[in-house]
Amino acid sequence: MSILHETYVLSNGVEIPKLGLGTWFIDDDKVSDAVRAAVGIGYRNIDTAQAYGNEHGVGEGVRACGVARESLFVSTKLGAEIKDYDAAAEAIDGSLAKLDIGPIDLMLIHAPQPWDDFRGGDYAEGNRQAWRAMEDAHTAGKIRAIGVSNFLRPDLENILAHGTVAPHVNQVLLHAGNTPQDLLAFCADHDILVQAYSPIAHGTLLDSRRIAAIAEKYAVSVPRLCIRYALQLGTQPLPKTTNPEHMRSNAEVDFEISEADMAALRTLDERDYGEHAAFPVYSGK
Repeated sequence: MSILHETYVLSNGVEIPKLGLGTWFIDDDKVSDAVRAAVGIGYRNIDTAQAYGNEHGVGEGVRACGVARESLFVSTKLGAEIKDYDAAAEAIDGSLAKLDIGPIDLMLIHAPQPWDDFRGGDYAEGNRQAWRAMEDAHTAGKIRAIGVSNFLRPDLENILAHGTVAPHVNQVLLHAGNTPQDLLAFCADHDILVQAYSPIAHGTLLDSRRIAAIAEKYAVSVPRLCIRYALQLGTQPLPKTTNPEHMRSNAEVDFEISEADMAALRTLDERDYGEHAAFPVYSGK
């Protein structure tokens, strides 16, 4: 069975396809075509965010793709700078309006701190307020599942201790060469699915000779190896592309990486992101 037909089950019983399409840095006027191409190939999981500025185009692609809405899983993210209840509630309704596809399948708090103070100050109370707005939207049926993104263990513990709903998802930067094993274990212990954005490290792993050597053993491309690696970790990868041929290739992952090679990939350190080294890019740094 193709990976495009396989799903994980979130802690609230909602199914989420194991492979998704990321839409980071795809312009609003181009993302509709990318969504329709992906859905035509068999993708059923589309990821966007308020910060991407392309929710309108994603919604347009979903409405025009020819597949029933209930067969698709669409995620978006609350702006990282939003740290109070009223602003979060308003922004959630804003995403619902821009997407215009009915209830959102999954919504995440994009980061535990605003981008211009990423990994900086204490925003625990602001995150609790934003989370309460997400919980209320979830209870109201506006969102089917809720979660977070870029949250570390203390950030998750804050939500777990004070929320009434545990996060269903934590979306993090994860790839061969950057495997946060302690965070993965913590999320597994609390039944939080980890999504892996940029599973090819913003494309920089294409230049890794060590990863290329392992990919060659399986006669696959580096992207296919990296996506398979994320899947074998039990995470849900979200590779980004507008190229239909790459979409097809990214879904051809019906091979098994040996435990020895998984161990080698887990211990690699490949975190030179080139032009994206100023992480997060939204910080303006």
